[in-house]
Amino acid sequence: MTIEPLPARALCWQCAADELLVASSDDLEDLTEVIGQERAVAAIRFGIGMRRPGYNIYALGPEGIGKHTLARRFMEAQAKDEPRPFDWCYASNFTDPRTPRLLKLGAGRGAAFRDDMARFVEEVRHALRSAFEGEDYRTRRQVLEEDFKETQDKALEEISEDAKAREIALMRTPVGFAFAPVADGKVVKPEVFQRLGEAERKRIEGDIEDLQKRLQKVLEETPRKVKNLRDKLRELSDQVAGFAVGHLVEDLRKKYADLPEIVRFLEEVRQDVVQNVEMVANAPDGPAADAAATAEGQDGHPLFRRYHVNLLVDNGETEHAPVVYEDDPSHDRLRGRIEHRAEMGALLTDLHMIRPGALHLANGGYLILDARKVLTRPMAWEGLKQALMAREVRIEPLAQTMGLLSTVSLEPESAPLDVKVVLVGDRRIYYLLAELDPEFSRLFKVAADFDERIERNGKNNLLYARLVATLIRQEELRPFDAGGLAKVLVYGARQAGDAERLSTHLEDLADLLREADHFAQGDGRSRVTAADVQQAGDSRVYRLDRVRQLIQEEMRRGTIAIDTEGETAGQINGLSVMQLGGLAFGKPSRITARVRMGRGEVVDIEREVELGGPLHSKGVMILAGFLASHYATDRPLSLSASLVFEQSYGGVDGDSASSAELYALLSAISGVPIKQSFAVTGSVNQHGEVQAIGGVNEKIEGFFDLCDARGLTGAQGVLIPRTNVKHLMLHARVLEAAEAGKFQIYAVDTIDQGIELLTGIPAGERSASGGFPEATVNGLVEARLRDMAENRRAYGLPAEKEGRP
Repeated sequence: MTIEPLPARALCWQCAADELLVASSDDLEDLTEVIGQERAVAAIRFGIGMRRPGYNIYALGPEGIGKHTLARRFMEAQAKDEPRPFDWCYASNFTDPRTPRLLKLGAGRGAAFRDDMARFVEEVRHALRSAFEGEDYRTRRQVLEEDFKETQDKALEEISEDAKAREIALMRTPVGFAFAPVADGKVVKPEVFQRLGEAERKRIEGDIEDLQKRLQKVLEETPRKVKNLRDKLRELSDQVAGFAVGHLVEDLRKKYADLPEIVRFLEEVRQDVVQNVEMVANAPDGPAADAAATAEGQDGHPLFRRYHVNLLVDNGETEHAPVVYEDDPSHDRLRGRIEHRAEMGALLTDLHMIRPGALHLANGGYLILDARKVLTRPMAWEGLKQALMAREVRIEPLAQTMGLLSTVSLEPESAPLDVKVVLVGDRRIYYLLAELDPEFSRLFKVAADFDERIERNGKNNLLYARLVATLIRQEELRPFDAGGLAKVLVYGARQAGDAERLSTHLEDLADLLREADHFAQGDGRSRVTAADVQQAGDSRVYRLDRVRQLIQEEMRRGTIAIDTEGETAGQINGLSVMQLGGLAFGKPSRITARVRMGRGEVVDIEREVELGGPLHSKGVMILAGFLASHYATDRPLSLSASLVFEQSYGGVDGDSASSAELYALLSAISGVPIKQSFAVTGSVNQHGEVQAIGGVNEKIEGFFDLCDARGLTGAQGVLIPRTNVKHLMLHARVLEAAEAGKFQIYAVDTIDQGIELLTGIPAGERSASGGFPEATVNGLVEARLRDMAENRRAYGLPAEKEGRP
């Protein structure tokens, strides 16, 4: 069989400048549609339109693909057709001050209500002062107090007059009232009283006892009369306060008559003002009092703050439903927080120190969050889920949520929640949440899966060019000429790793455009050309490829042993890809195989020393299956082989080197040397078919750079699976060498095709008699394995006695 190298045109898709039918990006219209994301767009539209609970959206895909931008665009378009949500205010709960009540008002009315209550407080202060300092109140109070005093004095006067008629005096002493007999207007001294006759003494004592009883009765009635006086004064104050405050409250009641909750609150305010009228009227006033309150971090006297309201959410300036993106989705910034102020060594708070969270601000609209950020903030994910499941937002300190706070704090009334949440994240997080969090699937029923690649065809090429033109204008860059636009499309295919696809990684694309514009500016060009785009791409690689260059240098110096000339049995150049930061590059590796008589084992040294991953180990085990089924169908496989990546000091995984390992193994068994001017990549199955692998462009370029540095001979090249040809988007330096015949890329379907190229000897096909021709690689392998089986039997070690095939 003859395998020809791939022509240069098959190594990279090239977009001709005239294919776009424009002179520059200025000739292209802005792209208003979304290309290549039909599935994601349909999911977002469905999620936005579905108003049932739980139909929140998770936008999944790689970073920089435009998930956030696209989701926000659709939501803002939908939000424009939706009404403004309500305003929300926290107000005092006069029954339980620890649980401020939540008031709902129409959009824009919250600020008006807040201002109305502030004016109400000022007017109440002045109205009460005027009422209680007025002549009417003072006169009525004085009448009540004088009536009480007159009644009290009259009772005492009657007792005093009766006592005087009985020649007894009523006297006031430091300890109370006392009665004493008098004679000639003077109090009788005790010794004189003792000299009186017994009958006279008894009469006086009887009169005093009678008077004392009457006085005691009067004194016992005094507290009741004082209470009656206080009640009357209180009733008077209530009447005056009610009259002073009533019309103020009534004006507000009329203004907010359509809001029953507000009307009830105003009535409670009126009752509270009346109940605390004396404190309200006597509260300090004036600039000094306001300055003192401001110094303490308060807005007015604490007594008056209870009548103010805290406008939590103000939608007065919005025109439609909100679309909110929270960049720092911590627990408090999502669900709100309660602030505190330090006062006299203590932390104090009130309803005016309640602050809204993103859920409050987005209530009635849409909230966009970064999934990774939410999951990495303490309790943020649990707080978000609790709010969505309960359909309400409860504000509580994080320490209280975690059970670490035992001090008394506010417990504001929860706000009803109606919001559509969009989580933006990568696929791994989505699949982990779907598997490990049972609540996730109930809350985020809509998955908007973004594709990182789109099909490359004539229609999409033009749409992609329009996308590039749109980004150019958005970034205010120089226009790109037709060659520059074509080069950008080629770059998009290279980033997609597929000649038939284009990358939709918008952030990476925008970076390329900015950098190309920078180089055009440096060269003084008014338009960006293909050379600028190429320089931008090469410069990005150069900034990151220090490690790649070090590895290449050590290969050139012979520190890392890689041959690019000569022939060696049991040795081959394999290819792998290293990913460091934002750069992926190919790295050639020497793979060697050694064989001897044994029990049919193919030992993976990487696995034995725990450097090989499961996929690599699987590939090695396939080799044993291939050898047994291909060469030892009628006898035991009696060899022991070892495979190793030479000078490998890290982990090895993946099966892309399994074909190279099989080539090395066949060479070691047959003794036929392999041309070291070739490198090989591709996986293999048990039937000997070579299968596609990833990173084919980076692998080819990695071996090419080494060969180029040592000098291209025209005999060097790389073997790849034929199924990877459509993925080829090689660098211009490789294309130039291929066109000049200095470097070849071969596409193979089977191991037989590959071994012929690597050895120059026919692989050989099994004849009708069942054997391979002797002068072929397969014939030599089969003969060697037959000899091993016979030698093993000669040593008396049949497979069946060992329990091994």
